[in-house]
Amino acid sequence: MFSRWLIVLLGLAGLALAPLVTHAAMPVEPGTRFAPGLTAMVEAPLTLDGPLPVYGYRVVATYPHDPQAFTQGLVYFQGDFYESTGLWGRSSVRHVDLETGQVLQQRALDDAYFGEGLTLFEDKLYQLTWKSHRGFIYDRASLDLMATFQYPTEGWGLTHDGQSLIMSDGTPHLYFLDPHTLQLQRQVMVRDDHGPVWRLNELEYIDGEVYANVWMTDRIARVDPATGRVMAWIDLSGLLSAEERAQADVLNGIAWDAEQGRLFVTGKLWPKLFQIELVPPTYTLYLNRVVNRAGALAKRGTVERAGVPGSDRGCSNADTPDGLRPDPAGCAPKTPIGEDRAPPHP
Repeated sequence: MFSRWLIVLLGLAGLALAPLVTHAAMPVEPGTRFAPGLTAMVEAPLTLDGPLPVYGYRVVATYPHDPQAFTQGLVYFQGDFYESTGLWGRSSVRHVDLETGQVLQQRALDDAYFGEGLTLFEDKLYQLTWKSHRGFIYDRASLDLMATFQYPTEGWGLTHDGQSLIMSDGTPHLYFLDPHTLQLQRQVMVRDDHGPVWRLNELEYIDGEVYANVWMTDRIARVDPATGRVMAWIDLSGLLSAEERAQADVLNGIAWDAEQGRLFVTGKLWPKLFQIELVPPTYTLYLNRVVNRAGALAKRGTVERAGVPGSDRGCSNADTPDGLRPDPAGCAPKTPIGEDRAPPHP
């Protein structure tokens, strides 16, 4: 009698959960890292309503990176990188060899400027500065200064979509600028499922999305540039060893090789630059709640998204009094809304 009921229960549980599964189980390659929170059991990716998906990563290749480079902007071009570095008295724009990390060309900024985001548009490099409200335009080949431009906000990250320059300033806003006149065309507010996402830093435009580092986290937001909606998160924790991280600053620096589909990331004062592949979110299903609740078979089991626990862990704005909200990447330490940037510079 018991075995018959057990078969019925498992069958009904399977029917209740089957509509959630959209892909068959995938093999896991060696070296794959999943976002924290995933158990040892790896199951099929699912499509669920609820928290945003969080991608993990797999390291494809590792390259040397100047550990004295306070990376603020990173651009891939024909096998090499162009990089903007920050810090007062140490800021620069430079041409860097991918394989060796060697600086092939460099132009130092005046000590009055703190270098920030960088992008390459129509063979010209556009570089932001932090608090000076001034940007620089260089000839890519020679790094000769061609022009300057002004903007009213702080300068943090910079990329382009082929039509507009896209700029961040540490607030939840992305600004779209005409690359020829540098006039504002439009702006969007970046939001995830908790609200506005603050501290948007280095940017890269990849296949119709804006990838945005979030300062002081190991997360990258994947943003719909039309609406500002965060469509997914990327968790890059664990790229550096504990020993390496002790000597380095935060994750910051995204570059995209569109021809070969290669994604590169690094950070401020990091000794390494990584080529990575993104690993789609995975899920583990626990059927104990379904099995143990014979009267509630239609209810879902416990479902955990990789790195984003389910309903057992509250992350709503209601949980955050006094103007505080969870970190946009999940339930990380809370951060005051609108908090001014504090030293060291992000």
